[in-house]
Amino acid sequence: MTEVAYIYDAIRTPRGKGKKDGSLHQASPIWLVRTLLKEMQQRHNLDTSLVDDIVLGCVTPVGEQGSDIARIAAIDAEWHESVAGLTLSRFCASGLESINLAATKVMSGMEDLVVAGGVESMSRVPMGSDGGAWYMDPRVNVSTQFAPQGVGADAIATLRGFTREDVDAFATESHRRAAAAWENGYYDKSVVPVTDINGLLLLDKDETIRPNTSVETLAKLNPSFAMPGKMGFDSVILDKYTTIEEVNHVHHAGNSSGIVDGSALCLVGSKAAGEKAGLKPRAKITMASVIGSEPTIMLTGPTPACQKALDKAGMTAADIDLWEINEAFAAVPMNTAADFGVSLDKVNVNGGAIAMGHPLGATGAMLVTTVLDELERRDLNTAMITLCVGGGMGIATIIERV
Repeated sequence: MTEVAYIYDAIRTPRGKGKKDGSLHQASPIWLVRTLLKEMQQRHNLDTSLVDDIVLGCVTPVGEQGSDIARIAAIDAEWHESVAGLTLSRFCASGLESINLAATKVMSGMEDLVVAGGVESMSRVPMGSDGGAWYMDPRVNVSTQFAPQGVGADAIATLRGFTREDVDAFATESHRRAAAAWENGYYDKSVVPVTDINGLLLLDKDETIRPNTSVETLAKLNPSFAMPGKMGFDSVILDKYTTIEEVNHVHHAGNSSGIVDGSALCLVGSKAAGEKAGLKPRAKITMASVIGSEPTIMLTGPTPACQKALDKAGMTAADIDLWEINEAFAAVPMNTAADFGVSLDKVNVNGGAIAMGHPLGATGAMLVTTVLDELERRDLNTAMITLCVGGGMGIATIIERV
């Protein structure tokens, strides 16, 4: 049994600075998810008893984000008690993996209507606070040839020949595009303002965009990963990549993704389920893939993941109108675009995580909302969404308008 998995809705919160002075700090992670569930129900007068499951990505599912936040959020949002909930982590791929899992549920016929997305409150649940052998066990650290992602990003830049000016120029453009998109109202359709329990506005716009960013201002920032490189991680890279003599450290806070809070949800379902709920499909999920990639640099996964999805769909890179390549570090989307010969004019056209931040478990779902809105605005048809993933993985999803 093979059903088509349609996207009926895609919404997100704004992204708030992931620190105690950030505008979403006082909003708990479950409040962010609850806000979107309430909005989704109200937008469509949705009979929530028709929804089978909520699949929610969360990279750090501990503390306030623990105890299967997906199910608890469904109860808190007063959705029908029959709606189940699943919280998953595939590191930075979690939000997109949730959508892909929802699609497979629908395409198999096992379920009919699924909410999928992610949440991460990085100001309240710090990154890495869930521990794990990869970070904490020296034996595993050495045996897996672990290096911090920032050092890996610098290694990509070195291998590819990207200069400090190149990555700073990419970052500057991310801020410019994000600021222009907000100014022109491109994010208005899908961004849901977050209020507090009294209805007072906390945030209605992405908080970390700096429109005045320039290559000249970024040039004043010191590289962030030269020190861990000198502590020994450069040697890990050089032992593996013998064609380079040293790692050129070019990444810093200004050309890397920001730490932020946020959530995003998509409504995915079959044709029959959508008709029963009175919904109109906006797009379909054509293909999705995950792969394992080189774990030391760990940021090269988007290229093979995208190629796998394209091959399975019988498509080529030329068939993709718009690309959303997560800006974990500037070198990542630059590298993927170069691999496919794709113009940066088609990549992250409304800015990315360098400007607006990377709320780990939610980012993949946020990219879907962004690119779907932009496909509709430009009257284009196909998009590729992809992210590099911790541990050396990649994820990719192809969507098509209907």
